[in-house]
Amino acid sequence: MDLSTRKQALEARRTELTGHLSEVEHTLDAPMPKDWEDRASERQGDEVLESLGKAELDELRRIDAALARIKAGTYGICASCGEMISDARLDLLPAAPLCKTCAAEGAG
Repeated sequence: MDLSTRKQALEARRTELTGHLSEVEHTLDAPMPKDWEDRASERQGDEVLESLGKAELDELRRIDAALARIKAGTYGICASCGEMISDARLDLLPAAPLCKTCAAEGAG
């Protein structure tokens, strides 16, 4: 996959995430129901949305960092060892900053 295709995919995912995060924020800002049971159920839903929102914000940060690496000309180069990140890894994780080896070392 060429760099412009990867950049387009990252930007498309970024647009998708920002749109969904806006929806989540709007939902979380909605007034709570007056009924206690409805409120408890709504709060559970809000907790799920907050957790999802945090995960999406983390992904958004990774995408922004990958787009910055594209701009800097360092996209696809492992931030730890300086080796090239495999196309297969970038196909699965387009925002990956580390090669498979360095990512595995960091996880252990």
